Amino acid sequence: MSKITGISEVRRYFRNNKDPIYFISATNFNLLGIGDWVSNFKHINYLDCFDGRQKNVFVPKEKFPREFESIEDINNYLLEHKEVIDYLMTKGGKGTAAFLMFDERTEEICKQLGLRIAFPPAALRNRMDNKIETVRIGNKVGVPSVPNVLAKVENYAQLKEITKEIGSDLVIQSAFGDSGHTTYFVSNEQEYNKHADEIEGEAEVKIMKRINCRGSAIEACATRCGTVVGPLMTELVGFKSLTPYKGGWCGNEMFAGAFTQEIRDKAREYTFVFGEALREEGYRGYFELDFLIDMDTNEVYLGELNPRVTGASSLTNVAAFAHSDIPLFLFHLLEFSDADFDLDIKDLNNRWSHPDSIDSWSQLVIKHTEESVDLLTQAPQSGVWKLNGDGSVAYDHYAAHPHAAESEQEAFFLRISGVGDFRYEGADLGILITRGRLMDDDFNLTPRATAWIEGIRAQYRGQSLADPAVEQAAVAHGVAGGNFKIL
Repeated sequence: MSKITGISEVRRYFRNNKDPIYFISATNFNLLGIGDWVSNFKHINYLDCFDGRQKNVFVPKEKFPREFESIEDINNYLLEHKEVIDYLMTKGGKGTAAFLMFDERTEEICKQLGLRIAFPPAALRNRMDNKIETVRIGNKVGVPSVPNVLAKVENYAQLKEITKEIGSDLVIQSAFGDSGHTTYFVSNEQEYNKHADEIEGEAEVKIMKRINCRGSAIEACATRCGTVVGPLMTELVGFKSLTPYKGGWCGNEMFAGAFTQEIRDKAREYTFVFGEALREEGYRGYFELDFLIDMDTNEVYLGELNPRVTGASSLTNVAAFAHSDIPLFLFHLLEFSDADFDLDIKDLNNRWSHPDSIDSWSQLVIKHTEESVDLLTQAPQSGVWKLNGDGSVAYDHYAAHPHAAESEQEAFFLRISGVGDFRYEGADLGILITRGRLMDDDFNLTPRATAWIEGIRAQYRGQSLADPAVEQAAVAHGVAGGNFKIL
C-alpha cells in the first residue's frame, strides 16, 4: 500500500479495514460511534447497556460470580471467558485490542490469544499515569503546574513546614487513583486528620496551593508526525446532584465560548508541547490532559495526565471537527497500524483550533449519590429520550449513537446500572449526552441539566435491603466493594 498523506486516504484505509479491532472494556461508552468509521470494529463488554440490540457489541451471556477490584480485573476476566475466546475464534483468532485500562496480565493473555495491543506497554503507561511524574515532565518542557510541593508527608506539623511558601489552604493528591477518591482538601489539622492515614501512607504526594479554578480537559494523540490536539472542554466536577465525591469528575461540556481564545490557545500549545515530551519518553498514542484555569488570573495550569482514552473521549470523537476530518481515535489506530503515513499535523491543528470547528455538546455522568443500597427492579433503556415541557423525560426511540439526539430537547442516554444490579453510593447509573450547554456562564448547572438529572433518576426503582433475600444477595455480591471508576 502506498504512503497515506491525506485525511481522505485515512478514511478510506479504515473503511477498507479487514482485520478485527476490538475495544474491550466494561462498556462501550468511551468509543461510542467509532464503528461508523472503522470496518470490523467490535466492542467486547461486561455490561449489556443495549439489551442485546447493538450488533457490534458482544457481551458474554454467562456471568461467573467474582468480585472485581479494578477495570483491569474486568478486562482480564473477559479475555479469559470461554464465550469471548470462542467469539474471537469466529473472527479469525487474530486482531488488535484497545482498552481503557490494562496491565501486565492483560498483555500476557493477549499474547496467548494472538491479539496485538494498540497501546504502549502497560509498564510505560503506568509510569506516565503517575501524577507526580506528570508534574516533572511538565516542568521539564515549560508546562507549569499550580504552585506545589512534591514530598513524603509524615504528619501535619511537617506538612505546614514544607508548604510555608504556598500557604495553608491545600489540595493533596496521591500519585495514582481517581481524583474523586484520592484528592484531599486540607486547610487545618482537623481536615488533615480525616485523611491522615491515606496521605501518610503514600511514598510521595503532590501538595498544591488551592486556587479558584475551573477544571478543563483536552485530548490529543502523539503520532510519528507530531501531536494532534483536540478542543478544550470544561469539566463538571463535584456536583452533588451527580456524584457523592467532592472533586469527582461527573461530566464534560464542549463549548467554544467557555474560555477565552487566549486560554484555549494556551491550553492547546501546552498540550502539543507535552505530547512531544511524551514522544521523547517513548509514549505514543491517545492521551488526555486536565488543566486548571485560575479564574482570578487566567493562568493555565497543568492538572494531570491520563495516558489513555477517557470519559471525555465520547465527546471528542463526535464533535464537528471530528466529522469534518476524522475522529481523534483514528489517529491512534493509525499510529498502531502497519500503515505508512505522513500527515500535515500543523495544518490539521490549525483547522481544529478554529471556533467554528467546535459545536456544542455536554455529557452528565449520573451516579447514585445517597448512602443507601438497594436492588434495581426498574431502569431506563439506552437510547434517545425527550425532555417534556413540564420537566419530565420520556423514552423516544432506540439508538446507539449520541448524534441520534437531534436537538437540545433530546438526549442520548447510555444505561450502566440495570435491573438486577445493586445501587449503592457511587454506583454509575448512566451517562446522558446532549447537544448544547448544561452549565451557565458561572459554571453552575442549568435548569435543563437539573431537569434531565431528576428525570433520569425518576426512571429507576429499587427493592430495599430490608428484604432478607435482597440483603443476602448484597452480601454474596460484595456490593460494598467494586466501587471504582469503570468509565
